[in-house]
Amino acid sequence: MPLLLHDAAVEFLRSATDGTRVVIRYTLADGATDALGYLSGSSSSACVVATTRGLVTVQFADVIAAKEVPPPPLPRNRRPAG
Repeated sequence: MPLLLHDAAVEFLRSATDGTRVVIRYTLADGATDALGYLSGSSSSACVVATTRGLVTVQFADVIAAKEVPPPPLPRNRRPAG
């Protein structure tokens, strides 16, 4: 899926189902950051993303861009020591 900018990104996030894996670029007071994870609910003004560091609430007004992303790669097999 292509990267969607603010208006299209917010529309996508509002219509995506819970469990969809997404990346969202959004503004903070001192810059911007990303939330990568699974959608875990939304309201009329924000969505919640379950990331590896916990739940992140992203206000739709702060969204710069967003898109759906594929599942993470499977872990690699470790080589035996020696």
